[in-house]
Amino acid sequence: MADLPPLKETIAAHGLAAKKGLGQHFLLDLNLTRKIAGLTEAGADDTVLEVGPGPGGLTRALLETGAAVIAVERDARVIPVMEELGAAHPGQLTTIETDALAYDETEIAPMGSIIASNLPYNISTELLVKWLTASPRWWTRMVLMFQREVGDRILAAPGSKTYGRLSVIAQAASRPRLGFHLPARAFTPPPKVDSSVLVFETCEIDPALVRSLEKVTAAAFGQRRKMLRSTLKPVFGERLGEVLEDLGIAETARAETLSVDQFLSLAARA
Repeated sequence: MADLPPLKETIAAHGLAAKKGLGQHFLLDLNLTRKIAGLTEAGADDTVLEVGPGPGGLTRALLETGAAVIAVERDARVIPVMEELGAAHPGQLTTIETDALAYDETEIAPMGSIIASNLPYNISTELLVKWLTASPRWWTRMVLMFQREVGDRILAAPGSKTYGRLSVIAQAASRPRLGFHLPARAFTPPPKVDSSVLVFETCEIDPALVRSLEKVTAAAFGQRRKMLRSTLKPVFGERLGEVLEDLGIAETARAETLSVDQFLSLAARA
């Protein structure tokens, strides 16, 4: 890394002012990016997919681990920066200029890959759900940064105000935990809110069950204040009463009171 310029110089040299439309907020403190990279537990035998590398702060830290890094970036201004990093780490960095939401990662990322990203805020939940519902499950661990309120929703427990569809899908399809929080001032430009780095460990789950879970949670949380006998009727039709009774769930219950396991049981019957 000694031959690479400071990140602020890289930003100035390539005209990389953060674009609000791309949800960009750059993390320039290499101590923090190394802390994120450390949570991946990546080594020389691993492949790490990074979405939205920007000026390359996290990319540098990931390359330091010895892992092969695949950087997916839609901002054409970033590509020359990645080329410079690639030249400093021959054969270790692959850059793909594309939209991460539309890209099929299995075209290049091997099974057992790791995902690490300071996610663009405007597409963070879409990308998370895409990876959680991926079939085949090509990743083993994800280390992702979100706005703190999104991180709180992902980790929320039943009965809390932040518990919702994202909580259920994330906790059913992976094993999420908090890595650490980051204050807004750590970023350039600083966002209006703090951020959280979360770690997701993969787990065994049938992709068909996850798809069913998406349908059930969309209906259940679509109208939070209504009872399940109303919200789940479009999913189960006339079977709803029987299904709820079989599972020991009251028809008068509301979505936020159900556990992840109860939602999985409902999804299995949908």
